[in-house]
Amino acid sequence: MNKENKCGCGRSPTGKCIGWHALSEEIFAKRKEAYEAKQEKNNK
Repeated sequence: MNKENKCGCGRSPTGKCIGWHALSEEIFAKRKEAYEAKQEKNNK
């Protein structure tokens, strides 16, 4: 993993920066929930 791609804020579910550091807590929670639901659906 390249240093410039690594997530420093700890919000990224992939470990790579996807810009979630700038989200409000409310929007972050919604996006995280949607991401986890999609991952669960893909794992079935």
